[in-house]
Amino acid sequence: MVTVPAARAGRRPARAPAAGGISWLAVPALVMFVAFGLIPLVGVLGLSFTHWDGIGAITYTGIDNWVVGLTDPGLWRAFGLTILIMVLSWLIQTPISLLLGVFTAGTQRYRALLAVLYFLPLLLSSAAIAVAYKALLDPNFGLAAGLGLPFLAQNWLGDPTLAFGVVLFVIAWQFVPFHTLIYQGGVRQIPRSMYEAAQLDGAGRVAQFFHITLPQLKYTIITSSTLMAVGSLTYFDLIFVLTGGGPANATRILPLEMYLTGFKANQMGLASVIAVVLVLVGLALALFLQRLGGKDRSASQLEGA
Repeated sequence: MVTVPAARAGRRPARAPAAGGISWLAVPALVMFVAFGLIPLVGVLGLSFTHWDGIGAITYTGIDNWVVGLTDPGLWRAFGLTILIMVLSWLIQTPISLLLGVFTAGTQRYRALLAVLYFLPLLLSSAAIAVAYKALLDPNFGLAAGLGLPFLAQNWLGDPTLAFGVVLFVIAWQFVPFHTLIYQGGVRQIPRSMYEAAQLDGAGRVAQFFHITLPQLKYTIITSSTLMAVGSLTYFDLIFVLTGGGPANATRILPLEMYLTGFKANQMGLASVIAVVLVLVGLALALFLQRLGGKDRSASQLEGA
């Protein structure tokens, strides 16, 4: 019979540190969120029920701004363009980012150099990128004239269809590196033992990609898609500098509509309505995409490990 010493017999299991003991660490972030997120949002919501030209007195108008905004065909056109850019950007950026992320997650030496080149657009501001592409696409003084390539001498920013395509291309060029970095980190978390077992079973690289890599990147894809969808609601500076919303309002998306309504037309109340709509759309998209991840949001993406 094994006897337990009295000292050990009376010892109680160690308690885990109380959650409240470190909750104060969240106070600075909470204060910043309330000061720069919640309070301005409440202010914009209140301003949407008023009339203000940005200079004079603020007068209460009730729901007039909401009635005008929600019945304005221009606002719904801008909303449709915003959703279209969001969907097309996701369809373009996701496959490219995913493949580049898998590629740059390799161990070959030259891939480190390529990864640096891929991530260079992350160092540039949207306004600088827009100015650069606007100069490069100029049919008289841009790439067409500099390289002597007549087929590049198109009215890229003057034709509605071409301008919309240019906006999609520039957005993808700027943000694909960011999402590539996300997928690169996700791929590197997948255990090599899963690929080694698949190789022993005779699975090729394509089969490993579809049966191991993609399923294991489920939560990474959802995270990237959430950032991509919500981020598409903030493409103001790039489009403002590149096309100004034209030609013929072909690229006048909701954030640009909000700016032009508030600071050009001096209708801050109506612009606040558009701002609230943007917040609600972004929140709905984020919640919907997070729902796709399942109920256990804290689960690891390494389901089969």
